[in-house]
Amino acid sequence: MSTPTPTRMPTLYIPHGAGPCFFMDWNPPDTWARTAAFLRGIPDSLPAAPTAILLVTAHWLAPQPSLSSAAQPGLLFDYHGFPPHTYELSYPAPGAPALARRAAALLTDAGFAPRLDDARGYDHGSFIPLKLAFPAADVPVLQMSLLRSLDAGEHLRLGQALAPLRDEGVLIVGSGMSYHHMRGYGDPRSTPVAAEFDRWLAETVALPAAERHARLTDWARASGPAGRLSHPAQAEEHLLPLHVAAGAAGDSRGRRVFTDRVMAVDISAFRFDDS
Repeated sequence: MSTPTPTRMPTLYIPHGAGPCFFMDWNPPDTWARTAAFLRGIPDSLPAAPTAILLVTAHWLAPQPSLSSAAQPGLLFDYHGFPPHTYELSYPAPGAPALARRAAALLTDAGFAPRLDDARGYDHGSFIPLKLAFPAADVPVLQMSLLRSLDAGEHLRLGQALAPLRDEGVLIVGSGMSYHHMRGYGDPRSTPVAAEFDRWLAETVALPAAERHARLTDWARASGPAGRLSHPAQAEEHLLPLHVAAGAAGDSRGRRVFTDRVMAVDISAFRFDDS
């Protein structure tokens, strides 16, 4: 009797909010309500329950791709100045050491020199959105870093190397923010800038894979002034998880699946799948 083949998983790029924003009071109170609802709806949008989650976080930069390999990672409270109770949050999802080794082998085959890190805990780019999307904390999670080089093409290549995991039931998630110019939040002058970059992202993600990759590789120029105004130079770490998700998508179709205007700027989520 043959073993059923896991359903091919989509890849996602999600907004993870501002620090622990979903678990504290905000003004106005519903500032993050729509984003929270989107994140909570992710499991029901999937073709099957994932065997594991590989999450690429904007909050971990390393010279080479690094993979959390502990069996039970702790939490890294890498935000500052928030209410005391937000430093007592928990997310006891198991790690995925075997998946870490599998991903490392795929990355090695693609010419990278991955590193397994058994000390790194889940940072807030991981545990904050996952507390909403998978609150039971029963799906193993592999957290992966970005490259310190911030090279767009290399992040697409990272995703391409990891693409086989989709056919093994692994949900690949890029966690960042599609707009991340800190001084722009709350400033009405940022609204048209963010809207234009968001329009460009939605148009780009929906293109055939070759065109999509070309535009994402050259995003800082191809997106016009709105790109760099949305992600300043050497601070594009919140955009690059999208590149990993797009690279892992292969020829799968991309589309914007969520958008909202938060603190005067547009933020969005994108999905790549075969539907």
